[in-house]
Amino acid sequence: MPGTTGPQRGSHSPGLGSSQVGGPQRATDLLFTRNMWVIPELIGHTIVTVLLLISLHWFIFLLNLPVATWNIYRYIMVPSGNMGVFDPTEIHNRGQLKSHMKEAMIKLGFHLLCFFMYLYSMILALIND
Repeated sequence: MPGTTGPQRGSHSPGLGSSQVGGPQRATDLLFTRNMWVIPELIGHTIVTVLLLISLHWFIFLLNLPVATWNIYRYIMVPSGNMGVFDPTEIHNRGQLKSHMKEAMIKLGFHLLCFFMYLYSMILALIND
């Protein structure tokens, strides 16, 4: 009908209806992008943990060790046939989305804690120098 407002049939609105348009394909693309960062995160965190061990920063090393171990365990335990740590069929079939979100929030808290600890250490080193 001419003169009506709102999205017409077949139009794509980036607002409310965008999650329904291409939902499963969009989820697959997002998880593929997320899987792309698993190995660099694993390598980077492992290198930082080893460097902390070599430089004898015991407290920070012991703080980073469980997270590095979890990253390695999570990568090793990916079942064969999955496209990575984050597999779209596994997330939707088993309802793993909630556990992945919980893990992401824990990692966010860990990285915030580390950021402020490193910032405090840097300021302390600058003041003492």
